[in-house]
Amino acid sequence: MPVDDALLESFRRGDDEAVRHLYAAYHRLVFAIALRVLRDRSQAEDAVQQTFVQAWRAASTFEVGRDPAPWLATIARRVAIDAQRRRARRPTEPLDEAPSGDPSLITLPPSIEQAWEAWQVREALERLGEAEREIVRLQHLEGFTHSEIAEHLGLPLGTVKSRSFRAHRELADILRHLREPMDEP
Repeated sequence: MPVDDALLESFRRGDDEAVRHLYAAYHRLVFAIALRVLRDRSQAEDAVQQTFVQAWRAASTFEVGRDPAPWLATIARRVAIDAQRRRARRPTEPLDEAPSGDPSLITLPPSIEQAWEAWQVREALERLGEAEREIVRLQHLEGFTHSEIAEHLGLPLGTVKSRSFRAHRELADILRHLREPMDEP
């Protein structure tokens, strides 16, 4: 279907079919602009999608009778520049270069049983009171000592120790079933 005023009027009203036709007619132009700015095919493809989403949202402002190419090109350029700025603010490194002990890396459990046990531990942590859960988090995930936790939370050392003891005792009770041998059929 050629892009004519009837199609553009349908687009202006937000008609889904008209948006698809406009995409078919102009996605290559939008992709070329995004690729020129971003120099990355995957990001340019994302920018194309974002461009047409923004065009669809602003369709009611489009003037029927005008060529949509410059309007879409302007949106594409702005979307690509915004994406480039976001990328520059958050520089990334290849995952292969991250040290194996980096806390931002996630290691999946090697088995279904271990995945289930990890889920059980998360569920047990959710059952703790907020104060106890925070102490367990600081102790085990952040590696704080009791003294560091007391200083960090502004609590007496004895309070931190007693909350830690109660939290670990409660976790042991909740998770007791993980230590018990399972009956084999």
